[in-house]
Amino acid sequence: MASSSELSDPASPQASPSPSDATSRRISGRVKHKPVLINTDPNASIVPNGGGKRKRDADMEEADDDIMDSEDSGPDGSDGDPDEEELKEQRRKLKKASTKPATKKARTPTPKTTNLPVRPAVNGVKKPPKPRRPRPKPNAVLDDEATGLFSEVFFQGHTVAAVASEWITRYDQHNANAMCELVNFLLKCTGCDLQVDVHDIEDPDNATSKLEDLQEEYQAKKITDYPLISKAKGHASFRSIMMAFFTSLIQTAHAAGLLYSDLALIENIEVWVATMSSSAIRPFRHTATVVGLAMESALCTVYSELADDTANTLRQKEGEQKKKTVNKQRVADLEKKVAEGERKSGLVDSMLEDIFSAVYVHRYRDVDPKIRVECVTALGNWITNAPDKFFAAQYLRYLGWVLSDTAAPTRAEVVKQLSKLYKRKEDIGRLRGFTEKFRPRFVEMATQDAEPSIRAAAVEMLDLVRETGLLEPDDIDNVGRLIFDSEPKVRKAVAGFFGENINDLYDAVVEELGGDEGMAEAVGEDDPEDPDVPRKSWLKFKCLAEVLQLYGSESEHDNVTSGLHKTGLVAGGEIVDSKFALTAQAVCQGVPGVNDWEVLAGYLLYDNSAVVSNGQGSKSPEYLFRERCQLNEFEEMLLLEILNESVKKRLLEAVESETDKKGKKSKARAEGSREVQEAVAVHLAEIIPRLLRKFGASPTTAAVVLRLEHVLNLDIFDELRQGSTTYASLLDDINKQFLTHGDRVVLAEASNAILHARNFEDLQEVTDSKLQELWSDTVDSLRALASAREGGKDFDLTSLCDTVTRIVDLARVSDCVSIFESEARTKSKNPTPAMTASPARILEELIRSESIDSDGEDSEERGSLIIDSIKSLLFYHMWFVQSLQTSPNPTHIPNTITLASALLTLMNTRSGTDPVRVAAAEALLDLYTLYASLRNLRVPPPSKDQPATPNNNSTQQQP
Repeated sequence: MASSSELSDPASPQASPSPSDATSRRISGRVKHKPVLINTDPNASIVPNGGGKRKRDADMEEADDDIMDSEDSGPDGSDGDPDEEELKEQRRKLKKASTKPATKKARTPTPKTTNLPVRPAVNGVKKPPKPRRPRPKPNAVLDDEATGLFSEVFFQGHTVAAVASEWITRYDQHNANAMCELVNFLLKCTGCDLQVDVHDIEDPDNATSKLEDLQEEYQAKKITDYPLISKAKGHASFRSIMMAFFTSLIQTAHAAGLLYSDLALIENIEVWVATMSSSAIRPFRHTATVVGLAMESALCTVYSELADDTANTLRQKEGEQKKKTVNKQRVADLEKKVAEGERKSGLVDSMLEDIFSAVYVHRYRDVDPKIRVECVTALGNWITNAPDKFFAAQYLRYLGWVLSDTAAPTRAEVVKQLSKLYKRKEDIGRLRGFTEKFRPRFVEMATQDAEPSIRAAAVEMLDLVRETGLLEPDDIDNVGRLIFDSEPKVRKAVAGFFGENINDLYDAVVEELGGDEGMAEAVGEDDPEDPDVPRKSWLKFKCLAEVLQLYGSESEHDNVTSGLHKTGLVAGGEIVDSKFALTAQAVCQGVPGVNDWEVLAGYLLYDNSAVVSNGQGSKSPEYLFRERCQLNEFEEMLLLEILNESVKKRLLEAVESETDKKGKKSKARAEGSREVQEAVAVHLAEIIPRLLRKFGASPTTAAVVLRLEHVLNLDIFDELRQGSTTYASLLDDINKQFLTHGDRVVLAEASNAILHARNFEDLQEVTDSKLQELWSDTVDSLRALASAREGGKDFDLTSLCDTVTRIVDLARVSDCVSIFESEARTKSKNPTPAMTASPARILEELIRSESIDSDGEDSEERGSLIIDSIKSLLFYHMWFVQSLQTSPNPTHIPNTITLASALLTLMNTRSGTDPVRVAAAEALLDLYTLYASLRNLRVPPPSKDQPATPNNNSTQQQP
């Protein structure tokens, strides 16, 4: 810095001031420049779109220039530099002044020199830019420190084939470095950040100890997740990319010839992969196993290609040798090519054996079921892709051993792979020994496996085995019996297998009856216009019924049908499909030729007994045919179930035909569907009465026939002439079944048929009249039996139980309030109270009296009588409460106190979990809940013409 004597006065550069003046000027008379503000600078221009920062930087530069000018200018032009503190102070003041907000001014047009190009908006609105779709990135576990080969495969967007080719190039240049890179890539795929160096690669014998050290460090980090099983975003394609890379690596080495010229390539990779596949750490073991299996699959492809090329070359050589003029040079070249192909095939075969022995043999029984599934899938693919190598007993046995695996996914996978093999008809001969050894296990899986899906898959596989003729008759019967299985999936899967059993039996029976010639002589040609005459298909229905009866009777002695009901009635009176109905569904869906319900109905209605009992012409084909088609009662029930399901399926197909595959409807389709439904309804209305007359005596068959009425479209009867007459006749037959049977299933089916009829308003008048007749007959029967009981006469307790059961079913489908409250008149001179009492009072009396006589031989029947009486009265109170919604001012109110006291008495006199005690407790709770719902019911005041009831509030008599 210059001395004080050298400083000059800025006002007079030529003068030299005294030392004292210089000192005072240095302390307080420092030269200052007032900062130029943006809003006062005439040269400043308004720069839109964020130009303020740029202007501020320009001002700072100008201020710095002024400071430098003031520092450089002295009294005589000499360089007078201020000290460092002064410079800092000046910069601080200038910075403070430049950051002061400018005064707002009115917006002025931007000068042309500062205009920026702007893309014009479309239609006056600027379209927002489309957001770029970000490329999905793997999880942070993969993204951290992703370098080298791992980065090239997963993050740099290269194809795996290109990366593999580049790696092969690097391997040619320096094999140790490239192999080190590949091993580190494999380690990184396990989720491990640890690495090996070139020295570890050069000493392959030390691979085991090196991996042990890496395992210890890896375990210390306590990592539980690894990329191969991770569910994190970005890991979905990890497995496929990793396998594709190693596959490309093998194929590239094969194409470049390195696979055969440098055997150390596969050997070194195999050393590290095999060692890691035996690791105690699951990430190492699982990842290395997948890599080893992928390499084996790639080698299988190479093996097949070499085999095909060698075979083609041999054919070319043979063709060349057959020519008249043989080109010896070409033959020699082809022989060399064949020899070279065989040499390469031998080397690949050795590689396949080494990897199979080092990886698969140890991992197919790994403790991790995921690894076992990987092995099973890979072996199935190897057998399919390289059958000349792996389609042999020494490899197939591994699939057989895994059939007993404890994990369901593994068993499912091995069944899947075996099914693929049994579909290869050209290789069935290779499976003969394997099938003979493991056939019992196949059948065991189909019949007893814990997983329904595996059982279904095993059944489908056994269907393929049956086509090869490798199943024993006992095995066929054991599998066919699954048609009665409790699992719908199993029944559906076995339907095709079962259908083939029926076809085999049918063919055998036809041969017994003289073949096609004997059948033609017995039944002649089938008449499509008359389904009631004997025809050839009747024999198939007979075979179906025989097999179903055989399997159904045998299945009752094992656990095949556990969970299915024989009669279709469960506790509580709810109707469910019986095991025979469920079996009929599976048969109709999977067995072809049994859905012709009109022919089946004709077969069931045909009377063969007259021809058979006559005995004339016992050796004629017609007699033998009709004798063979004779049905017993159980077979009739089975075929009636199939008839039900066939009719349902036909109507369902008609409804589905209204729309095409795209879900669109058309008038023509609707008319066709309507015609089919009309034809089915007319035919059913004709055959149901005939079926009831023939099969109505037996409760089992009567219930099945009554179920046919549920599928009738009753709207059609209103459109047809004499439709109401036909329907009234049908209702008469239903009423007859209702009054003559005491079986609960028959009564439930008959009441459901009546309920179905009441849903159609056009036929409601006919239905209500028939229903009223049922009520009248049933109530009269109740009064007569109750009167006989009160008079001390011998009465039929079973008839009384059946009558009360009928009342339960009638009360379930129709309003019974007025009927339960009505009293009867009698002309008897000595009437009993029951002759004139209302049904409600009779039922209450039955509950009170029967609760006393709870012991005896008929205690179970008496308990059933009490339970049905409770149900009937509960339905009565339900209908009464429902009537209050429309007419809240009833003329009569039920006495709930009497019923509640009777129920309490039952609960006190019975003990434990007696069914009567449980039913009484449930009814008491239902009764209280029922009337408690009336608390919020608003009762309007009675009209002038209607007298007020003594007690309009029913809730005062709550139990």
